[in-house]
Amino acid sequence: MAGEGQLFRCGRVAASPLQFALTAKGAPDKLFIAEQGSELTFAQANRLAAMTSGLIQDHSPLRAGDRVGILMPNCLPFVLTLLALMRMRVIAVPLNMRLSPPELQWQIDKAQCKLVICTHDTRDKAAQCANSPLLHPPASSLNQPAAFDDCGAMQLDDDFVIVHTSGTSGRPKAAALSYGNMYHSALASARILGALRDDRWLCVLPLYHVGGLSIIMRSLMYGTAVEMLPAFDVDEVNRALSEKPISLVSLVPTMLRRLLDAKQRAWNPRLRLVLLGGEAARPSLIERCLAEGIPVAASYGLSEASSQVATALPQKLRGKSGAVGKPLPFTQVRIVDESGRELMAEAPGEVLVKGATIMRGYHGDAPATDRALRNGWLRTGDIGYLDADGDLFILQRRSDLIISGGENIYPAEVEAALRLHPALDDVLVFALPDEQWGQRVAALVQLKTGATIAAKDLSDFARQRLARYKVPREFAFADLPRSASGKVLRSAAQKAFHDASARR
Repeated sequence: MAGEGQLFRCGRVAASPLQFALTAKGAPDKLFIAEQGSELTFAQANRLAAMTSGLIQDHSPLRAGDRVGILMPNCLPFVLTLLALMRMRVIAVPLNMRLSPPELQWQIDKAQCKLVICTHDTRDKAAQCANSPLLHPPASSLNQPAAFDDCGAMQLDDDFVIVHTSGTSGRPKAAALSYGNMYHSALASARILGALRDDRWLCVLPLYHVGGLSIIMRSLMYGTAVEMLPAFDVDEVNRALSEKPISLVSLVPTMLRRLLDAKQRAWNPRLRLVLLGGEAARPSLIERCLAEGIPVAASYGLSEASSQVATALPQKLRGKSGAVGKPLPFTQVRIVDESGRELMAEAPGEVLVKGATIMRGYHGDAPATDRALRNGWLRTGDIGYLDADGDLFILQRRSDLIISGGENIYPAEVEAALRLHPALDDVLVFALPDEQWGQRVAALVQLKTGATIAAKDLSDFARQRLARYKVPREFAFADLPRSASGKVLRSAAQKAFHDASARR
């Protein structure tokens, strides 16, 4: 989507890691980020990042390669902390605020964080799971002269961030991404989506997800602006899309459907693309957008691939319902069978991805890395196919994955938490269709002989150990469906659940 005003020049960025970090020298007064009435230019962000890095070092001296957790909502302090850590060549570990303290503690320990940086809002939770929480300094004195401070020690091969994702075992995995991974992702995305001088990308995705993080990093590299909201709120996002000069927004399909249902005013005409990801978009949603003239694009991506892998622009979606488009430049996709043999067009199999955006591996988990990465190819575990034109179609995400409102939930993790209850003999967690969230979590519970328990008590038990969005919304009690060999049959879970519910 190149055109007049095209901004991204890969040679300039690649030649100077400093340009990769901040555009403060070349465009000091250009808006970088706006959030709830506060605005920072690139020069202001550069100066405040330098101040923040000094404060962090005064509190806890760190060396290049150390890892630091960030437990914050979407806010300017989060971004300034990220920039400060970049200057220090310290690896950022964004943490999901919705997790319970035990879940957070596991991630912090796994990543070997030397420090966790938090805000007033997250201080209490940080104190329960880390020994050195640090309150972020306020973004003040923005009108002071902003000197440009050259911090060009970064290299594209340096580790940048650890993003926690989930594996089929149910335990989170820590995908280690380099600056080069993010740079090549931004370069490839710009070749498809375009990067225009006056772009403003609305960021409502959480910064602890690679989708939100990539918006910040791309804007840093392109020298464009970000409009950031603390969280997704239907009215606030609709207001921003109507009143602000937003040109790009990234959403999950559930968000987009809710926005359209509540929209009372036309969105501003500068909006040139709505990028969908996180879960498959229903054809009816795509058709609705195209009929209303909303420039929607469907994408497929993973944390392990630094976000986007393939993208279908609006003109593609008009002719190919369900497509997520061709792989981005410099990215290869193969479809293989269980033996690893490459399949012909239209034949479904496992999706493999290769390219400069693929993670280094899972931090602290060599066996998982060896399973996921083979000769440079990432085994996604997702099932899809390539058509004769080379367009990718995703048939399903990982077979046991639940996607509720864009959040990934693995049944094995929820089952492990519930099995700690003494009344349970076994439990099977699976997805039920949900009109609002796409899917909701349900649990089929097999009790020990003579045991009784109310669904509410199980829900309360789970909430003490899991983030709220992972807690089953519904429970039913019955013996689990099993094969002749005794293996639990996930394919029979919904029928067994409905049968048990009908008997109540």
